[in-house]
Amino acid sequence: MAAVSIKEVAARAGVSIGTVSNVLNRPETVTETNRLRVQEAIEELGYVRNESARQLRMGRSRFLALVVLDIANPFFTELARGAELTAEAGGHTLLLCSSAEDLARERRHLEVLRQQRVAGIVLSPVDTSEERLAELRRLDVPLVLLDRSDPDGPTPSVSVDDVEGGRLAVAHLLAAGHRHIAVVGGPRGFLQVDHRMQGARRAVADAGLPPETLVEVEVPAMHLENGRAIGATLDSWGRPDRPTAVFCLNDLLALGVLQEVVQRGLKVPDDLALVGYDDIDFAAAATVPLTSVRQPTDLLGRSAVELLLQRAAADAAGATADRTVDVRDDLPVVVPDRQVVYLPELVVRASSS
Repeated sequence: MAAVSIKEVAARAGVSIGTVSNVLNRPETVTETNRLRVQEAIEELGYVRNESARQLRMGRSRFLALVVLDIANPFFTELARGAELTAEAGGHTLLLCSSAEDLARERRHLEVLRQQRVAGIVLSPVDTSEERLAELRRLDVPLVLLDRSDPDGPTPSVSVDDVEGGRLAVAHLLAAGHRHIAVVGGPRGFLQVDHRMQGARRAVADAGLPPETLVEVEVPAMHLENGRAIGATLDSWGRPDRPTAVFCLNDLLALGVLQEVVQRGLKVPDDLALVGYDDIDFAAAATVPLTSVRQPTDLLGRSAVELLLQRAAADAAGATADRTVDVRDDLPVVVPDRQVVYLPELVVRASSS
């Protein structure tokens, strides 16, 4: 069935096309009689406004986009909730895309979003090399980086101090007496992985212990099944070679390790202490509640959209702002070029104590 046109609505109501347009866009300029006639015609015909076409004519959109690395990771779904609520409060609809950690797919998403003239994009980028950041700076769409930063550039960002998060996790295990700790994550070169690993090494150095205290185990991706594979590998090591503690660089890995080692008869934390990262909802509900480094996922999503709306408004006005680095633990008062950094928190549960 063909869509009902504004011309048909005008004919049914017995008014001009201009009057129908005014009812849709500036109802206060139309007499009550004509407004009611147009509204009745819209209901009778089932007319639906082509909002996309209207926005394209106006050169702007009420859509924002959130492009994440992996929508299957509960960290990103929890983060998206805060982003969506903030977008709605600002009169926008949030579109959610997943790059699946694939740069080519990320590029395709960004190109389609540009073609659709979204009002702005929050992006958790696959590649944070200087070359890629330079590409992103050239996008003709307001952009905010999520869980990444543009340290030498103007792109606003919202992230967490992952070096401090890695330090907190390993310092906790060292304080519990562990001196043979596996750190599981990957792939190397991935910014969060490198920063969390850097923090783990810092904790060992701060304690005056040798680097061999840590056994670094790389996985191709931080998914549940890779955690299970690592759990099976750890069990095969046997004592005394098996680490007494494992720090996984996200909770999905940690939950996979937990499932596997428990099935194999190991006791957590008596035989193996375990710490994750992100503190997703499933962490506290695990068979053995998981100690985890908590990221403020809701605040990350909310702050990123707040920054994006500010950036879009500044771009529209041709305004600029001084670049500011802001480290805080609550929702910031933002300016367009701000780099917001949140501090993580260690949540201790039964898996490590």
